[in-house]
Amino acid sequence: MNKEILLKRITMAVMTLLITGQVYAQHQKLINPGEVWPDNRGEHIQAHGGGIIKIKNTYYWYGEERRRGLDSNKRYVSCYASKDLTNWTFKGDVVQMTDPENLGQRWVLERPKVFYSKKSRQYAMYFHLDNATYKFARVGIAVSDRPDGDFKYLKSFRPLEHESRDIGQFIDDDGTPYLVFEDRPLGFHIVRLSDDCLSIDREMCLIAEHMEGGAIVHYNGLYYAIGSALTGWKPNPNRYATAKTLEGPWSEFKDIAPKEKNTYGSQSTLLLKVSGKKDTTVLFLGDIWKPKEQWDSRYLWMPVQIGDGKLWLPEPTPFKIDVKNGTAN
Repeated sequence: MNKEILLKRITMAVMTLLITGQVYAQHQKLINPGEVWPDNRGEHIQAHGGGIIKIKNTYYWYGEERRRGLDSNKRYVSCYASKDLTNWTFKGDVVQMTDPENLGQRWVLERPKVFYSKKSRQYAMYFHLDNATYKFARVGIAVSDRPDGDFKYLKSFRPLEHESRDIGQFIDDDGTPYLVFEDRPLGFHIVRLSDDCLSIDREMCLIAEHMEGGAIVHYNGLYYAIGSALTGWKPNPNRYATAKTLEGPWSEFKDIAPKEKNTYGSQSTLLLKVSGKKDTTVLFLGDIWKPKEQWDSRYLWMPVQIGDGKLWLPEPTPFKIDVKNGTAN
């Protein structure tokens, strides 16, 4: 081959690699609700039904891994890390689990949420564990010594002997961990976890509303709780209530957005409080589910208008979050 032609081909190949690398490493300046959200590899983030914890100055986002080509006998939980909540680095699938309880085909692992125990210095992942008919109705727990390490299955149980399907997490300002779980016969439970985060310490309250996708935030002396109606994959108008303490009494539930918008096609999964030097922003984190193309399910993140017992989710638009100052615009 002519040396000049060979040199041109090598140059073109190098340029292609450089361009591809730039695309993959492109710095995101905005969060774009409902759009494809590329990670550091340029691939759409797969963290559905997920939860977020902050360790020092790093956020860890865990969720259901739904990419195409997965082993159908296993269930996967992904982990991503970020310092700005906008640009996320894929840390790997921290759960790659075969059926842990002989649940049969189409067994379920959903809505993973991770807590850190200062007592045990372990990370405990809670998730909804079920069979195909949703009759098992338990929480499963897996543990790891690192936030991005391999989580090993530990056990499953029914919190306080109650059915548990959709779960949510809440970590109060003092670091106390709480689990929210949906109990089909009774309603919406809020329970405090033990110091090692491996069991239930006590029930805070039962809200007699049949809701899932539970999310809670503490803001300016009030607790705000959000839930979604039981309509499966189909979006519905999410609603919120408030209380001065987690024990209640809780106010009546009200819509967080125009009823006809069905929460802009999303379902709540977390309320994330971002406190900084100048202000505090509360982010609504929701999933836009695509049941027939789950790998393409999207995320609706948006700052809420909150205060004085009112919470409102505005029409989603691209926004910038400044985690150092706690501001969004």
